Amino acid sequence: MSQAINIFRKELKDYFLSPIAYIVICIFLLVTGWFFYATFFYYSQASMRNFFNLLPIIFSFVIPAVTMRLFSEELHAGSYEMLLTLPVRLGDVIIGKFLAGVAFVAIMLVPTLSYAVCISFIGDLDWGPIIGGYTGAILLGGAFCAVGIFASSMTRNQIIAFIVGMVICFTLTLIDKMLFFFPASMVEVVGYLGAGFHFENISKGIIDTRDIVYFFSVIFIALYGSHLVLQEKR
Repeated sequence: MSQAINIFRKELKDYFLSPIAYIVICIFLLVTGWFFYATFFYYSQASMRNFFNLLPIIFSFVIPAVTMRLFSEELHAGSYEMLLTLPVRLGDVIIGKFLAGVAFVAIMLVPTLSYAVCISFIGDLDWGPIIGGYTGAILLGGAFCAVGIFASSMTRNQIIAFIVGMVICFTLTLIDKMLFFFPASMVEVVGYLGAGFHFENISKGIIDTRDIVYFFSVIFIALYGSHLVLQEKR
């Protein structure tokens, strides 16, 4: 586990040595800030509902951009082979990179706490949905980071890794919105696969074990898939 922590520290540091990290954070804050303050000033609604409603879609684009380089860059540069010669387990490498991605997402979310502070200044703020929303955001971010790592492990090309990760994340986000395409016998199963559905439950302040199990299942499956792909590349 100590090796995973070392890799986590290195990867998180590398994020902030690259201008891409700052560009991604700026784009994320501009988009979320626009939707929050548009609701706040134009429609006179002191609520973070729109922010949390749009977060899964925004994450579907932003997080694959954050994770696309994690393995693709090493596979392209040939440093992955060098990494395998070090006394570190492949599982530690994957976990370290995953934790770095989740930490980056958490850091990206910190400035958005100012939205809740703004609301608290002008009225009573129900902190239940706010806490639930940010808890759901971390779980959703973790699931999408795992998916992004899986996509990055499949190819040497960062652009392809980004596109694959984005397609999977968008599918998980929107699949529960397209249930009318599926037969009635499959609606319940397909609905459960939707990340947006589970995130909405948590963002309402409702903590259900089924939603927690869903996100941890996606994380496990994606990271295990990454492990199998990278093992095959040996």
